[in-house]
Amino acid sequence: MRRGQAAEISATGAGTKVDVRDVTTRYLLYGLLPGWFVPGLADWAMHRRSRIEDTAGTKESLIHSLMMTEVGIPIALTLRYEVNPLLLLVQSLGAVVHEATALWDVRTAVASDREVTPLEQHIHSYLESLPYGALSALMCLHADQVGSLLRGGRGDRDAWRPVPRQRPLSRAYLAGVAAAITTCVVLPYGEELLRCVRAGRRKKERASDQGKRRARKGRRTSCVSHF
Repeated sequence: MRRGQAAEISATGAGTKVDVRDVTTRYLLYGLLPGWFVPGLADWAMHRRSRIEDTAGTKESLIHSLMMTEVGIPIALTLRYEVNPLLLLVQSLGAVVHEATALWDVRTAVASDREVTPLEQHIHSYLESLPYGALSALMCLHADQVGSLLRGGRGDRDAWRPVPRQRPLSRAYLAGVAAAITTCVVLPYGEELLRCVRAGRRKKERASDQGKRRARKGRRTSCVSHF
């Protein structure tokens, strides 16, 4: 498809052409990225409802933290640096590793007998699609950098180093994103991990107490048998 044909498709009914690049960028910043927060919070609520601390426990909660990191690092880099082959490679690897970790997460939950409801599975499906949606949109916006990546960055001296944004995002936007991540991701999943750690400690303490009681009972039985 020629660029002229693409421009015609993007025209409104009134004949006014829109800047597809600007619209896509706004969608990423104000649509897709904020769309990660509420489902993430809903997924945490599903874990809490199924009492993750009494089933999969700390292991699955740590996997959740790992998944947040795998998504969070590419997001943080994209908000601060220009899209180039290095950033596209980090984003691509992050998306692939996140998907593999998501599979590990579900296997861990099922093996622990934690109930993973159809609603939670649909939430997972949505969350798994976000990295690929963001990556594909960025590749469309920066097709020249995709080409540079495929060429191994040859001829581009900035291909494999972080390049600060020429037009940095506003402090108000970055502060809003940071506040949303803290409220919808860091605090809930931090609470989940803390809850799992505490439950794990209680289980160990109960197991230790039971072992001590069995040992005392065994000693008493042994003494009685001597008489």
